[in-house]
Amino acid sequence: MTLADRIDALLPQTQCEQCGYHGCRPYAEAIARGEAEINQCPPGGDAGIERLAALLDRPVLPLDPEHGIEKPRTLARIVEADCIGCTKCIQACPVDAIVGAAKLMHTVIADDCTGCELCVPACPVDCIVLLPMPASQIDAAHADAARGHFQRREARLARQHAEREAELAARKAAVGTAAGPVNPVLAALARAKARQQEPKP
Repeated sequence: MTLADRIDALLPQTQCEQCGYHGCRPYAEAIARGEAEINQCPPGGDAGIERLAALLDRPVLPLDPEHGIEKPRTLARIVEADCIGCTKCIQACPVDAIVGAAKLMHTVIADDCTGCELCVPACPVDCIVLLPMPASQIDAAHADAARGHFQRREARLARQHAEREAELAARKAAVGTAAGPVNPVLAALARAKARQQEPKP
């Protein structure tokens, strides 16, 4: 295992971005490179800072308040009667723990929710509430599962982005080929201008 792997294994895998990075793995890599402090993870709290300090042989630091405060972990729940099916929470969830479709009710898969709270500000109708997370869900097995969900989502989004870029490039190439060496609009404008300049009988 690399140092970043070992650091990542100690993080809670909420993928909440409170540390200032896009998920736990980028934060772990930044710590390993010496670019981030070990006290930027509110969900990990004091216990997480102590584990990181022990691993890296660094002094224990207090949690940096600029990144948030330590508090009990929570689960998101959608008040289904108020949900308008906008899909904004689905797009915000870093671990694909919310299911639903446009203009249809959404719901949270409680076992997959990490309590990142990113869905709360994304909801335009404030229909997401936070409930206490069961202690049984705050363990290494759930953290490993969350890491896997996050990695699969990131890979899917990257693949979709690449497919869109390839499709756009193909469309541009097709338009360029169809137009040929001469732009038909410019050619039509040139013909119209030439007709205007012809002497009138």
